[in-house]
Amino acid sequence: MTEIDAKIDALVPAWLTLPDIAEMLDVEVTRVRQLVKEGQLIAVRRGENRALHVPAAFIDEKEQKVVKGLTGTLTLLRDDGFTDEEMLEWLFTPDPSLPGTPAQALSENRGTEVKRRAQALAV
Repeated sequence: MTEIDAKIDALVPAWLTLPDIAEMLDVEVTRVRQLVKEGQLIAVRRGENRALHVPAAFIDEKEQKVVKGLTGTLTLLRDDGFTDEEMLEWLFTPDPSLPGTPAQALSENRGTEVKRRAQALAV
């Protein structure tokens, strides 16, 4: 496990495999792979078999879809030159001014505030 893997593992409370997400969203695994490929979700290889995992916080179980505001936030961060690992670190690092983490704020439908902060990083 690399240093960045350990850091992200310490920040992200729970992970889901792509088949788990496919089941939750009631879609094929290929559709989940497409979401990752399109940048709507971030997946990282972890565990002994290096399977792709997505932070559980990115999926809205009640609505059975990707958390509202996540895709736009990821696009902003990517445009700012963030790597997937840096995006995960930013999304799961507590921000006292939010309060909580940006990922938490997104899941609580406070995406506007998160996007504002993501845009501010571009300066």
